[in-house]
Amino acid sequence: METQENTEQELNDEMKIRRERLESIRELGFDPFGESFERTHSIESVKQQFTQAEEESEEVVENLPVVKIAGRIMNQRGMGKANFGNLQDLSGNVQFYLRKDSVSEKEFELYSKLYVGDLIGLEGKLFKTKKGEISLRVSQLTLLSCALRPLPEKYHGLSDKELRYRKRYVDLIVNEEVRETFITRSRLISSFRRTLDDRDYIEVETPVLSPIAGGAAAKPFTTFHNALKRDFFLRIATELPLKRLLVGGLEKVYEIGRIFRNEGVSHKHNPEFTTVELYEAYSDFEGMMELTEELVCNACMATHGKLEIEYDGRTLNFQRPWRKLRFLDAICEFGKVEMDILRDEKKVQALVKERKLDVNPNLPLGKLYDELFGEYVEPNLDQPTFIYDYPKEISPLAKAIPDQPGMTYRFEAIVAHMEIANAFSELNDPIDQLDRFKAQEADRDRGDEEAHQMDTDYIEALEYGMPPAGGLGIGIDRLAMLLSNQNSIREVILFPHMKNK
Repeated sequence: METQENTEQELNDEMKIRRERLESIRELGFDPFGESFERTHSIESVKQQFTQAEEESEEVVENLPVVKIAGRIMNQRGMGKANFGNLQDLSGNVQFYLRKDSVSEKEFELYSKLYVGDLIGLEGKLFKTKKGEISLRVSQLTLLSCALRPLPEKYHGLSDKELRYRKRYVDLIVNEEVRETFITRSRLISSFRRTLDDRDYIEVETPVLSPIAGGAAAKPFTTFHNALKRDFFLRIATELPLKRLLVGGLEKVYEIGRIFRNEGVSHKHNPEFTTVELYEAYSDFEGMMELTEELVCNACMATHGKLEIEYDGRTLNFQRPWRKLRFLDAICEFGKVEMDILRDEKKVQALVKERKLDVNPNLPLGKLYDELFGEYVEPNLDQPTFIYDYPKEISPLAKAIPDQPGMTYRFEAIVAHMEIANAFSELNDPIDQLDRFKAQEADRDRGDEEAHQMDTDYIEALEYGMPPAGGLGIGIDRLAMLLSNQNSIREVILFPHMKNK
């Protein structure tokens, strides 16, 4: 049985050999770390060109031009005068065929010193082997960069998740699915921008460092600004700066940016994550429902070309309209609770005790509702669903519903048991907002570290007059999980935070 010590020694031996070859490569007149290389095609495009030519005639194939491609050597086969290998770039993989009599003597000797993982440029013409594989007959070889470490397949692959996250650069080389995941994420973000730009939204940037951690119920990261001699917080939301812009007359604004919350890590939580947050003057939470559907459906089409996608063994259907369900009705339906119990604070306190929920029964009623919701409702929502009309205690920035005391015009969009979007009819009454901030301060005094901080400047902004507005936040990472069929948020974040080794 091969021991870890033997494996490490074998790895060290190969790294030594790879490093020692550099001088002999230089003696041949080549730079081991190369210069620029002008490609004419990606690998996938050149293969498509060949396939199209085949469909026309042999003559068209024979007259195909010489192409230049570049990438990483992923496989080497053959010895002596003829060699086969495989070259990989972002678009795909192609076999190449390099003969001693098809390249210069120095280039052929150079190839004998190359290893899997090295980056090269190849010039040549495509042909099809007897086995029917499209291949490149090499007429010129250019060294672009020598790899001093071997790729991990030789040493049992790169399947350990923690190692994959720590060494994402290697993960991307050897795992095609990982590359596709991050291409999907990029297409998702591009789709969001197109949709919002087409609706005349303005993309803006707001500060990452803030003197007040506002806009969400979350524990912030704290830092110290030496020049200003004061504490600052990494932002936990972009909400309050963006709504100040509504006051200033920018009627439709959005920001795609990083958010930081000093909280736990799980398959759907990371301390650093990405959101799109947007605000539209003269709209409301119902307008945000329609916009949420449009944004997500457009992203599905951009990444999959359809509205039904496979996720974690089942089919999710994003076809509009999505199901809509009131917050308290959802607790009744999935928690098997009568509405008259939910309307009575003492009965709700008795209920959470009876069902042994891990929550202080003396918390405000809205926060007890939230615990019941998390326990019974969210785990049962699979297909896209809007849950709306949320308790005031957990929605301090949302407009109150006049005929429903204690409730607000707010919704969350939930898919596959995860919240992916949160939206309000925005509270624009500075008097009501001040009262809610004071209530949040009282919660902080009682030990709730996630309660909102008082933001007097935001109150002052509202006093200048903010138009009625709808606001929406969508979690890019969670939606990327759905669209790339990944069940962990770490799979869609290029460099997730890790514990020390």
